[in-house]
Amino acid sequence: MSNPENPSGSAPWETKRVPTGKHLIRRLLPWVLGLGILALIGWGLTPKPIEIETGVVTRSPLTVRVSEEGKTRIRNRYIVAAPVAGKMRRVPLKPGDEVKAGETLLTAIEPMATPLLDPRARAQAEAVVSMKEAGRKQAVQTLEAQQATLKMSEADRDRIRAVQRAGTVSESDRDRAEGDASIKASQVRASEFALQVLDYELAQARAALERPDASTAGNLVEVKSPVSGRVLKVMQESEMVVTPGVQILEIGDPADLEFEAEILSRDAVTIHPGDAVSIEQWGGDPPLSGRVRRVEPAGFTKISALGVEEQRVIVLSDLIDPPPAAKALGDRFRVEVRVAVWHSDDVPVIPSGALFREGNAWKTFVYQDGKAKLVSIEAGHTDGRTTEILSGLSPGDEVLLHPPDTVKAGSSVTKRAEP
Repeated sequence: MSNPENPSGSAPWETKRVPTGKHLIRRLLPWVLGLGILALIGWGLTPKPIEIETGVVTRSPLTVRVSEEGKTRIRNRYIVAAPVAGKMRRVPLKPGDEVKAGETLLTAIEPMATPLLDPRARAQAEAVVSMKEAGRKQAVQTLEAQQATLKMSEADRDRIRAVQRAGTVSESDRDRAEGDASIKASQVRASEFALQVLDYELAQARAALERPDASTAGNLVEVKSPVSGRVLKVMQESEMVVTPGVQILEIGDPADLEFEAEILSRDAVTIHPGDAVSIEQWGGDPPLSGRVRRVEPAGFTKISALGVEEQRVIVLSDLIDPPPAAKALGDRFRVEVRVAVWHSDDVPVIPSGALFREGNAWKTFVYQDGKAKLVSIEAGHTDGRTTEILSGLSPGDEVLLHPPDTVKAGSSVTKRAEP
């Protein structure tokens, strides 16, 4: 039964405890820790601004250039070749030696020694000699017979002349005797000439069996430099037997240089004679200035380092006011050729690193109040570092350079602190 004086129903000896501050802290501590962990998780899940680099749209000059690896080459090259067949003496000159037109002796060509005969050729030559000797003996006998016949004809002619004085020989008999003597005399002279021909043929046949020493007296061909300049390359340096047309050495003037670049055909159609050229990486600090002299009309196929067939065209350029240091350039030196194909003195430009493709359109991110704004633009000419802006941006706009893939339209961004 309940006690009306003790409505709580507790025992009368139990005292009621009043909660203290220490007990409250113990009760609230788990709740505080839980709320702190939730706050940390929420803070960690909150997206942070992405660090980016920015660039500014400005107005500046812009030059579009076609760049390609090139090389120097001497404009006029002369290849000296052997004018005759013979034994060429050793060439004393080395690449780089100076030569003068009509004065510097390059080499000399002397007659060749008689070639050796193999057994078969020697047997044939000896048979020819024997045949010529037999033919000469036959010609001697023929000449002696002709001389005897001539002697008889002259005797008959002399008798007819003596009888004719007495008036017993007719005119026709006298003319016949005179003619016969004249014919016999001509036959004797013909036999004498035939014997001389056989003597020459016999001497020729005997010469084929001999090996006379090659004489250079009055029989030496001197090869002199046709132009003034320097020796570029020696093709045949050692003493050797040459035939007409064998290349001996190459001569040119290193001061008369031109620059050759193999340009892709799609870029070559934009290059014209007179375009400005910048020669870089030639070994000196300031680039060299030049002009395009010729764009060759015919292209050729070249295999690239990746194995791709490319159609290229040779473009030739000349230097304009070269500095003294450029005299150190020689033939076939490597350079970097940059040909200007378009230029404007004042156009709005943007760093090329701020542009990217989205479909067929060029786009960029503009930095506005800590946000990345996606903007479509129309791009024009570019030199690889900066690009002409035709529409979509204005000078002074700040754009994101090389934005990472995490940057989207409306993303929070912050400028990266400069070191």
